[in-house]
Amino acid sequence: MRVNEFGGRDGANAGAVSVKPDRRQRVRKSLDKGTSTRRRIKWGWFARTAAGIFTIAAVQACTPTFNTGGGSGVENAVVSTGETLGSGTVRVAMLLPQSASGNAGTTGRAYRNAAELATRDFPDANIQLAFYDSGGTPSSAQIAANKAVAEGAKLILGPLFASEVRSVAPVARRARVPVVAFSSDSTVAGSGVYLLSFLPANNVNAVIDFAAARGKRAYAALVPNDGYGAVVEAAFRQRVAARGGRVITVERYQSGQADVQAKAAKIAGEAQRYDTLLIPGAGQDIEKIAASLTAAGLSSSKVTYLGSGQWDDGSIQNNTNLAGAFYPAPDRKSYDAFAQRYSAAFGGAPPRRASLAYDGVVLAAGLVRQFGRDPFSQTVLTNQSGFAGVDGVFRFMKNGSNQRLLSIYQVTGSGTRLERPAPKIFSDSGT
Repeated sequence: MRVNEFGGRDGANAGAVSVKPDRRQRVRKSLDKGTSTRRRIKWGWFARTAAGIFTIAAVQACTPTFNTGGGSGVENAVVSTGETLGSGTVRVAMLLPQSASGNAGTTGRAYRNAAELATRDFPDANIQLAFYDSGGTPSSAQIAANKAVAEGAKLILGPLFASEVRSVAPVARRARVPVVAFSSDSTVAGSGVYLLSFLPANNVNAVIDFAAARGKRAYAALVPNDGYGAVVEAAFRQRVAARGGRVITVERYQSGQADVQAKAAKIAGEAQRYDTLLIPGAGQDIEKIAASLTAAGLSSSKVTYLGSGQWDDGSIQNNTNLAGAFYPAPDRKSYDAFAQRYSAAFGGAPPRRASLAYDGVVLAAGLVRQFGRDPFSQTVLTNQSGFAGVDGVFRFMKNGSNQRLLSIYQVTGSGTRLERPAPKIFSDSGT
């Protein structure tokens, strides 16, 4: 399969992307044999010492950050509604919770910074990126969407939260403007609304496929008793069945020491009935679960432990009770390069998912450059070969959800090791 690429800078800024004529590879448009809609788009860069593909984003989940000691990297953002970057002819709106308090506002400012980084990396892109304050609320997001559409936006990137996406969607549909949102709630996806985010089902599919390929057939799961757990359990049951396995038992726990210990002990007591245990949670709950399973006599040497993208966290990777477990995550090399450049530009490490904003801008720039008059049609956005981003290869589905190709890592108790690199291409049609 031939690949379309944008080339980037070398030298001191190796890893950054550029579309300057003297620093880019020629943009190529090619068709797969017999199929006019299957195009794969990449944005490439070549380091000084070795050639490597820089892929546009995002990011599944949680990898270690790269704090240079300069703070959060968001203090210097200028994020008033109406701010624009670039002078291209195609207007692209980005809706972020700029005025929201607490973590929402901090995240919005970091996403804005990541978007600016993308415009720096593609200074000649034919887009004008306009920021609108979604406020972190449905009503503010809808006002922002109306303003963006009225001012000529051809694509809306964002907003961040599911409630905001629901309020923006009807505005965008009436105007026939597609939305590429950052929410991880797949229920808000739909006609003209695509999710550039890390969906739990992609994590589940990756680890179950990996386990099935190693001959695992009998599965159990210990999931949080909340909305996230329900989504994971549904995907787990579906994927296990699709791979010819059997779900032996599922336990659902409430966050807190007593229930976690009780459910962990219960599922450990049934270990002779299954060969693989999915534990998709995160944070302190995972630490409690791991300790409780060990206390009950269970370990990854007796059954295969599987985690989720939320395991891409140092506290889990260094947990000796989880040594030998496997979890899915994007390949780190491209994200690490992004994080280091972000830190250099803005004085601190980005939030893990800030790469979504970067990828959204680069995606828009690339599609405008390659497809010209109609860059954001459903045919273009849902091409089966997909796109390559900071967090690996992904594609949008016609129902608005996405699929991502993920690496598999193994926890060592003192970090991780790469067990299986992420595939470079999709092997099916994506129907």
